[in-house]
Amino acid sequence: MSHHLAATTPSVRPSSTPLPLPLQRARPLSQRANSVATRTGRKPVASVAAAAASPTHRVDEMSEHQGIPERVAVVTGGNRGIGIEVCRQLALQGVTVILTARDEERGKAAVESIRSESNLSDIIFHQLDILDAGSRASLARHIETRYGKLDILVNNAGVGGVAVDQEGLRALNIDPKMWLSGKAAHLIESVIIQTYDEAVKCLNTNYYGLKWATEALLPLLKKSTSGARIINTTSLRSELQRMPNEKLRESLRDANSWDEARIEAMLSEFLEDMKNERLEAAGWPMMLPAYSMSKMVVNLYTRILARRHPEMRINCVHPGFVKTEINWNTGVLSPEEGARGAVMLALAPGDGPTGCYFDQTKMGEAW
Repeated sequence: MSHHLAATTPSVRPSSTPLPLPLQRARPLSQRANSVATRTGRKPVASVAAAAASPTHRVDEMSEHQGIPERVAVVTGGNRGIGIEVCRQLALQGVTVILTARDEERGKAAVESIRSESNLSDIIFHQLDILDAGSRASLARHIETRYGKLDILVNNAGVGGVAVDQEGLRALNIDPKMWLSGKAAHLIESVIIQTYDEAVKCLNTNYYGLKWATEALLPLLKKSTSGARIINTTSLRSELQRMPNEKLRESLRDANSWDEARIEAMLSEFLEDMKNERLEAAGWPMMLPAYSMSKMVVNLYTRILARRHPEMRINCVHPGFVKTEINWNTGVLSPEEGARGAVMLALAPGDGPTGCYFDQTKMGEAW
């Protein structure tokens, strides 16, 4: 995206009246957008994430269990990449794993591949579209009926937030160090298109979908008999040193001053600036901006949750620069390596860390 903007001092406006983001739960989008537009005089932000009819929720055949398993885990986005490896590695540790995916056919195929390749039976599939309220409720009902509790939630589902010319990207042959440093931002402008619609989809999936899935399963996590664990997948792009806006960067370090309403206001401001091509002038991240913002607020939400639920172990983990579809296979680590941090935190002892950011298997500094 090109920016023809005069240089200005970045402003911080996280506490302003939020623009309506799509897929709000309280009221239908049309009602909420009209209400906010009336109050603020602003035009409502258009929805692009699909909130259409609920998909069919079917569960494939499960092996019979005697009694309730010691540990039950849900992994979102579990049909490929890091997600399927988290499922495999947890199952190898004796955890009963519910692999979830939006696409039923792909999810079932993933379960069958794990069962056959690793000789594991305590892994099942349940359809989950984290953006669909009916789908979230269906999963929660199944777990409540079948197990009566949930012990581990790995929020792994996510999207990249941009449209990509993958052939052109491969032709650039960008060094992984350039990716990790963020210095590739200008190199990729010719092959990566950062559109408003993709940004909305990214924020909806990576933050709102994660939050809503977590909220739907929290009552079951509170019933855990082994101590609940929530692991949120984040990214190196989430580290606050990558936030150009100094005032906002310092504000984000203080998780105690933030809640979901303030996060929503900030994201709405970000989308408004993106729509008006003011990202650079306002001091937002320029390397994969929507993805970076989505992961920054995932980190923040992780700390908010950990503060509210001190009895749980709630952390976020950057899996490393893993070769998966979300980064167009530009990474250098295998999915097996990328899964280790999430698995380690899922199996952490009851006195383990909470409200922390991990860079793979080591505690890092995101804020």
